Amino acid sequence: MTSDHIMTATSPSTSPARARLMLWATGLFVLAALLYGAWWLLFAAHHESTDDAYVHGNLVQISAQIPGTVIAIGAEETQTVTQGDRLVTLDGSDTDIALAQAQAALAQAVRHTRTLFVQNDALAADVAVGEANVAQAKTLLSKAHNDLQRRNALRGTGGVSGEELLHAQVAVKSAEAVLAQARAGLAASRAKLATNQALTRNSTVSTHPDVLQAADQVRQAWLASERTRILAPVGGMVAQRSVQLGQRIQPGAPLMTVVPLDSLWVEANFKENQLDAMRPGQKATLISDLYGRKITYHGTVAGIAAGSGSAFALLPAQNASGNWIKVIQRVPVRIRLDPQELQAHPLRVGLSMTVEVDLSSTPEQAGQDAQGQSGEASAVALSTPVYDHDTAGIDARIRRIIQDNIDS
Repeated sequence: MTSDHIMTATSPSTSPARARLMLWATGLFVLAALLYGAWWLLFAAHHESTDDAYVHGNLVQISAQIPGTVIAIGAEETQTVTQGDRLVTLDGSDTDIALAQAQAALAQAVRHTRTLFVQNDALAADVAVGEANVAQAKTLLSKAHNDLQRRNALRGTGGVSGEELLHAQVAVKSAEAVLAQARAGLAASRAKLATNQALTRNSTVSTHPDVLQAADQVRQAWLASERTRILAPVGGMVAQRSVQLGQRIQPGAPLMTVVPLDSLWVEANFKENQLDAMRPGQKATLISDLYGRKITYHGTVAGIAAGSGSAFALLPAQNASGNWIKVIQRVPVRIRLDPQELQAHPLRVGLSMTVEVDLSSTPEQAGQDAQGQSGEASAVALSTPVYDHDTAGIDARIRRIIQDNIDS
């Protein structure tokens, strides 16, 4: 049998099978395209995702407010602390001495001020005495003038000698000198009284400026003594501890870092062509590489950065060169996590995340305003009361020092 007879015999049996196979393949491709189109229209068109996302958090740096020598460290790395826990203790010898000196200076200021008020009465008495002396000197001068006038009247009749006339003239000169001296003494007493009254006008011993300034010095010294105990401003995990026992530290020097792990967020870097429909307030689902797909986090878009990551880099890209190549940019988007989910499944700063944002959840549905800005934007993200010192005790001590030195 020749090859032509073989081809003629097999062609009718193989061509229909191949045609059916091609038909099935075409149908599968069409079905896949329809399924993909339906998936894209129903889901993918309303979602944007990225795996270029990482966990971020507040890195609260701990530093001293006064210089000092470290005598105790109350927390180590990886240790969890609560707000107000003592982290570092400084030597308080110098601050205790400064506080004692300030209290002594306050007592001295009170006694000096009390003396000023007492001197007012004494100086007023001196003024009264000076006024009496001036009045007496005026009387003596008037008498001396009258005597001189009588003797001048008798001079032509020879009823008075030249020596008596000379004595009368000398008496007038002496009375004038006494009056001038009395007036000078009165002016000096009045000047002293005016100066003393100016120092004490509109005040008491306890409200005198010198006393108030000394009291503020006591408060400042007490505050420095309180600051020898460095407390945790927030609760969280200790990291980056660099302080050592016996170290002499200066204000502002970093000692350690506290990371509040209950207020973490995710920074997702989306491509610029993914941000067209993205708005603050839209819902997002997140998966951590730490737990895998068995744990899904739910978050909210808190905000979109003002620029791409390269725009805020230490060395921004310069594209004004001849070999410029366009590179798609990525813009950081902050995702706020659910606190309850974060508490149930803790995360750490720097972990990788996969983020998917639901673009169909509009900002109005998420409780945003018309501009897509969150109402929480003006709220304080973090605050701490550990630097609010209760001054009731030192104020009572200051009042006691003032009263004891007024009465002494």
